[in-house]
Amino acid sequence: MKKVLAMILALVMIFALAACGQQAASAPAASNDAPASSGGSDAPAASSDKPLAGTYDITVWCPDAEVELRKAMIDEFNKTNEDGIVFNATVQNVGEGDAATQMITDVEAGADLYNFASDQFARLVQANALAKLGTKAAEVVKEGNSAAAVDAVTIGGEMYAYPLTDNGFFMYYDKSVISEDAVGSMDKIIEACEAAQKYLAFDVGNGWYLSAYFFGAGCVSKWSTDADGHWNVNDDFNSDKGLIAMKGLNKIQASPFHLSSSSAAEFDKGAAVVVTGLWDAGTAKEILGDNLGAAPLPSFTVDGTDYALKPFMGYKFIGVKTQTDAVKAAALHKLAQYLTSEEAQLKRFEAVTWAPVNLNAAASDAVKANPVIAADMLQQQNCTAQGQVNDGWWTLAAALGATAKETDDVDTYKAALQTYVDGLEKLKSLREGLLFVGAWNGWNNADEADTYILTGDGDVKSLTFEVPQSDYMGGRIVNIGSWENGMGAAQVKTGADLIQAPDPDSNPDNNIVFLAPGTYTVSIDTASGEISIVAG
Repeated sequence: MKKVLAMILALVMIFALAACGQQAASAPAASNDAPASSGGSDAPAASSDKPLAGTYDITVWCPDAEVELRKAMIDEFNKTNEDGIVFNATVQNVGEGDAATQMITDVEAGADLYNFASDQFARLVQANALAKLGTKAAEVVKEGNSAAAVDAVTIGGEMYAYPLTDNGFFMYYDKSVISEDAVGSMDKIIEACEAAQKYLAFDVGNGWYLSAYFFGAGCVSKWSTDADGHWNVNDDFNSDKGLIAMKGLNKIQASPFHLSSSSAAEFDKGAAVVVTGLWDAGTAKEILGDNLGAAPLPSFTVDGTDYALKPFMGYKFIGVKTQTDAVKAAALHKLAQYLTSEEAQLKRFEAVTWAPVNLNAAASDAVKANPVIAADMLQQQNCTAQGQVNDGWWTLAAALGATAKETDDVDTYKAALQTYVDGLEKLKSLREGLLFVGAWNGWNNADEADTYILTGDGDVKSLTFEVPQSDYMGGRIVNIGSWENGMGAAQVKTGADLIQAPDPDSNPDNNIVFLAPGTYTVSIDTASGEISIVAG
């Protein structure tokens, strides 16, 4: 990954101009770092004291809930910024998950500025769909936001996005069943649910949720890649601390009133507690009304000692697409800073009830007065930032939850944790790189023999291989050991006549499906994302 990142960083050095000076909440400060340019096609020439002045045509993607607010914020930016920047913005309803997929599918056609979730971060950087923040812009982010949010936008010591809101989980509860005295203790919550014959919904069969037990017990699991592109992980789940987590997972799942669910709709089906996130606040409020309570995750007790559950905390960001026009890039970074400022995060909280990650906004009286947001804010103080986790880790973690459900035998736990470590070692053996996985290699996305790895010096990586006759002669380029990256049929610019035309409906995975068997050379320019296919 570091090799890929180094290449990307070199390509986007020109966008260091985005390191505009710190801004006031309502109007970004002027910066003289950008060269004079006209910006948009109809923009007036910039003056020496306002090098970013001009009108820029841009496309902006955000979820439906924020579309009207985003339009109003951009209008306000146009009126108040001191740089003479005017954005003629087309704001479109594209959610975080869809935005990442569409950006990777065709970066050039993607939005200039867009929302995305933290679990899409690495592949967007690799696709060159995110412009790096300059030094001053990075300082603004670092000084204004929570440490976990800052960590979440950083890869290889560089920042590539602006924190917008968090995307973690905490606890909703029915105040008519769960007393204030019980809220902080998982043992008391289980006791109250069993007494009332109400359900406790906590999806500890899912690696994302169950990891709160391991992190709460003091474990770590932090992924990275080394200079040669091999995965590394600092992980101590296979330890006495991991055994504590397993015992805690067994205790909650042993209750006949436990549900492996993360849906607030369970309140309508007899649940008294649901562990989920802000996305479910409306449903919880609609069902529980005045009985709605919210709190950080409680402590769990093992062998007489209490451990506070410590969940993964994901985030939502605003990203700026890499630009060929350095002046436009600098102006876009000004806008991104404005849209994620203290003032903007408070407006977003008021309009759509998104939790601020800006420190000053999070400390405001209005935020503290909202019980759901307040619970989320408190949870942010005890969480683990979700970094760039290897895709295979989630399955390994989920298996631990399944074992804890089946038995309370410590020796079985030790064996399960060793199996987990063995799985980690296999994941670590996968080097970072690009693999053409498909019918030709049995859809083996690890490909330990490296037979279908794309190689080459510089930006262009290539593979010459034989496509055998089969019912489905398709596949796609992926990161080794993963199914994610979106590099497929839509990126084929040369040789498109050799494959089936891309179709999101019939081919949602964007696979490259060859029309005939034969020998092919497939090349990808990792800088642009364009794919070339040559027969013979």
